[in-house]
Amino acid sequence: MKEKVMILFMIFTIIGTAQKKKNGTIYIEHPAIKVVEEMEKAFAAGNKDKVASYVSEDFKSYNGSDTNKDAKGKTKENLLNNVTFWKENISYLKIERSAGAYPDALEYKDTTNDDVVWVQTWTHLTGVHNKTGVKLDMPFHRLYVVNKDNKIQTMINYFDESVYDEIGASFTERKNGTIYNHHENINKVRRMIHAFENDDLEIAYKFYDEKCKFKNIHMPLNETYTLEESIEGDLKFKEKFEINSIDIQGYPDYLNYGIRDSKVVQSWWIVRLTRKSDQKKINVPIMFLHDFNDDGMITMESAYYSAKLLED
Repeated sequence: MKEKVMILFMIFTIIGTAQKKKNGTIYIEHPAIKVVEEMEKAFAAGNKDKVASYVSEDFKSYNGSDTNKDAKGKTKENLLNNVTFWKENISYLKIERSAGAYPDALEYKDTTNDDVVWVQTWTHLTGVHNKTGVKLDMPFHRLYVVNKDNKIQTMINYFDESVYDEIGASFTERKNGTIYNHHENINKVRRMIHAFENDDLEIAYKFYDEKCKFKNIHMPLNETYTLEESIEGDLKFKEKFEINSIDIQGYPDYLNYGIRDSKVVQSWWIVRLTRKSDQKKINVPIMFLHDFNDDGMITMESAYYSAKLLED
């Protein structure tokens, strides 16, 4: 039995070894990496001549996500024109290694790649489009082929192109819904606020959906609290402060957005308080954003105010 186990072990070891086949070497430092990163720096600096010095005459670049089987790639001339375009249209352009990432140089041991080196990079591109103000802030993955003369002959790009859609759309004016200064959702916000003013929490909270989320400017990003937690917080607040008056500033707006059909009331108020501990009068400016669902219920409340005003 022991002999059978040993034979099986040897068979699996041989099979496992046979499944591995070395096909070259990966380098963390290599002349090909240097030429690639120098070219990217020159591109970001808008140095057309320097970029040209790093690429071969038969250079081609490709969009790695392009599904066009007949794509012929872009030439060296196209690349150099791109240098000029980006220099004239993008401010603050930077191309840097992504945090924690570094490029690899791969020397393959096969007849197809005997005289070239593949370099793969993970970078982050940032900048601002001059005309539209759209911010570029996106990861880039690139594969390069560097020839025996240490010139870049191929570049394959992988990146999210959606930011270019936003730039293109920003060249024309487009309406995104309708703004109302009188609307039933505005009426609901006013009734809710004045119910709080008059210590009628039962009425105030009937305008909120039971799954409503609450947040304010002092909370960590993406953190919210529930309706129950909001009620508890309001009760604690009323133990410390008396609401003398809540007065509207200007007029509320109801925005019914075209994109996603979002429904938002924005309003501005002065909350006039008396602190019970020392009878100090405090005026707190506050802005609210209230999101509504299709049933006319508040699903999100966002509050913007200075908590510093409430400190002892």
